[in-house]
Amino acid sequence: MWVITLFEQKNVRIFEYADKAEATDALKNFSKYALLSYTK
Repeated sequence: MWVITLFEQKNVRIFEYADKAEATDALKNFSKYALLSYTK
């Protein structure tokens, strides 16, 4: 599972993706305060 963690001013939001390509495309739409990671 691919996970995007988005760090906002007062919140942390997490988005889950099954496919790496889908996650990297979604990452382009987020601010520079986002992190892409992989977990099993």
